[in-house]
Amino acid sequence: MNFLIDHNLRGHSVLLAGSLSASGWLELISIRFVLFEEVGLAITSSDRIVWRYAQANQMILITANRSMKGKDSLEQVMREENTPTSLPVITISNVDRLLTEPDYRYRCINRLIDVVVDIEDYQGSRRIFIP
Repeated sequence: MNFLIDHNLRGHSVLLAGSLSASGWLELISIRFVLFEEVGLAITSSDRIVWRYAQANQMILITANRSMKGKDSLEQVMREENTPTSLPVITISNVDRLLTEPDYRYRCINRLIDVVVDIEDYQGSRRIFIP
């Protein structure tokens, strides 16, 4: 499964990838974190553009602070365009804890694994807050 990492989570994704590797998950499940610049998305891309890109390329967006106000806010986009087969958006509830608390980080990893393993159960659910 490919995860599109929101531009403000670049450093966080390094920690997540390291934790996935250290816990042995990457030997069992194919997970790849993809950055905006790798796919040609500008960091100023609207939530609508980012969501549509992730959906079109079968990627799960991981974010922490996408807007909930306005016609192109992530929440509005999901309300308008989400379908029963849309992949969810994963929102990290507390990015500061992700950086400073290993237990919190591993709980986030476990939720990511749950979503990947049972992705059919999460399609259409719009947003999943982790851990």
